[in-house]
Amino acid sequence: MKHFFLPFEKKPDFTYSAEHIEQLTEYQKYLLSFHPERPKYLDYLNIFDEVEECLQSDAHGSCLIRTHRATLDSAEGPLKVMLIGQQSAPTSDFEKLQKLMKKNGVTEKWNHGMPTPASYDRALHAIELAGKENRIIITMIDTPGADPTEEAEAGGIAWKIGRCMQSLAEAPVPTISVIMNRGCSGGAIALSGCDTVLAMEYATYLVISPEACSSILFRTRAKANLAAEISQITAREALSHGIVDALVTEPEGPAHRFPEAAMVSLKQSLSSHAAALASIPPEDIFPYRVKKWKKIGQWDSITEQEITVFEKHVSRHLQKPDGTLYIKRHANCRNSNGKRLHDPVFFPKLLENNYVCSECGYRYTRLSARDYIELALDPGSFREHPETRYIVDKDILLFPEYSQKLEEARAATGMVSALITGNGTIEGRDVVFCATDFGFLGGSFCMSTGEKIWQACETAIDRRCPIILQAAGGGARMHEGCSSMVSIPKVHVALSRVEKTSLPVITIITDPTLGGVAIGVGSRGTQLFEYNAGNIGFSGKRVIEQYTGKKTSQDFQTTRWLQQKGHAKHIVKMKDMRHHISVTIDDFYRNLS
Repeated sequence: MKHFFLPFEKKPDFTYSAEHIEQLTEYQKYLLSFHPERPKYLDYLNIFDEVEECLQSDAHGSCLIRTHRATLDSAEGPLKVMLIGQQSAPTSDFEKLQKLMKKNGVTEKWNHGMPTPASYDRALHAIELAGKENRIIITMIDTPGADPTEEAEAGGIAWKIGRCMQSLAEAPVPTISVIMNRGCSGGAIALSGCDTVLAMEYATYLVISPEACSSILFRTRAKANLAAEISQITAREALSHGIVDALVTEPEGPAHRFPEAAMVSLKQSLSSHAAALASIPPEDIFPYRVKKWKKIGQWDSITEQEITVFEKHVSRHLQKPDGTLYIKRHANCRNSNGKRLHDPVFFPKLLENNYVCSECGYRYTRLSARDYIELALDPGSFREHPETRYIVDKDILLFPEYSQKLEEARAATGMVSALITGNGTIEGRDVVFCATDFGFLGGSFCMSTGEKIWQACETAIDRRCPIILQAAGGGARMHEGCSSMVSIPKVHVALSRVEKTSLPVITIITDPTLGGVAIGVGSRGTQLFEYNAGNIGFSGKRVIEQYTGKKTSQDFQTTRWLQQKGHAKHIVKMKDMRHHISVTIDDFYRNLS
């Protein structure tokens, strides 16, 4: 049989001992985690009994997430399970894989292992079916990330990933996730927010690939090893950060060379953890889940004295020009015919368009968190929560220049972190309000954001009032590694707690809302889309164009485009936002009664 060997595997003195693997660079460990011969989901079916595939589909990408009913032996007897597995390639047999991938259409069918909207549809149906049939859900994670194409965005991939996390948060049965090989980005977190998270010993769990991290951090992909080392992406490091509950040993060596031993080890671990979860009474499953996710994340605190050094109310509204109704047009403005425009812009029209150029779609400014607070809440009603005021970001990875960037962001925005939470009123009605400032490291989702939203949700429950969340941000924060991404399921559990107490959850989706922000708070509750907003979805426009080599369509990821695709029902001008929220709350309670 023909095998594939990574460069370090070809060295004559290399063995697959734990000592030799420990000596590998972090990037080499990353490559090892998705070695093409590592067992895949379909290989691991051998550890289950009564395996029956369900929910088959011919839709593009459905082969990338497979679903099976099965039973699992345990000390307590056979346990009914629903298996939801990411199958990143047709086989782990390298010789067979080479032959298959030469056939017409096979490469396109397997989509480089990246799940599509149809993939997550299948997972959603399986989660629902597991609840009806009282089966423990076991998700198996193996993906380089979700599909970064315009087609995936048109299919609503951000919202479907979000619904997967919400469905796991609310599942009436226990849930277990296994990071088999490589669990990367939103493609992985979609199905790994479970009651118990296991990881194979030589797996990796990461928010962004080392190559992409290196490109952002060092402006070159050549420093991927350094990026991998900084980001702490191995399963063992995930365990040390508390984002994995237990490692599944690969006792004889890496699973691609010793698959039988790895399968025996996984079966033993799954049987033990599944039996423990099966003993939880049904009415205690969600409280157990709440207790687990409450502990996720790390953060620091700051003093009032320290806050006074930088705290200020920053507004990014454009000032009305003195003595004229026109302002200078932005550079390089071109109309739909490509003609360069130089004439000044009529300020009232720009204001009516929410600061977006009517000719080319350029956004003149992005509002601050304080601006959104003033637009959405009754004047002067906002009071910051003392419980979250002093929570700040923690540099758990000692990421290069992260501490300095945090200080610069505080000075620029006047905020302690990207998110601020507090109490306020909307047309006299009490609400809890959470606002994000894009100026604070791009509003990126991080551990402090997860904790602040958790506490804000608890306040909403205690006060019996709606929670309103203004979403903005470019994704999860790479400076905190996978821990930032793992805080996203935490937010889903928190918001599900609010909804379970029959309270409204309303999200204001602003420009930009991408990646971890979109699949987190952006996918929840009643979604109100900011008029003329853009950059809304999962993968950003630049990422998609680099990946596909094609320009995205006109108006891509704008509210108009999202409305055409059926993903934006409520598009609201900011001057009408306060009243629209009030009406939405009234409609919620009216429908509830």
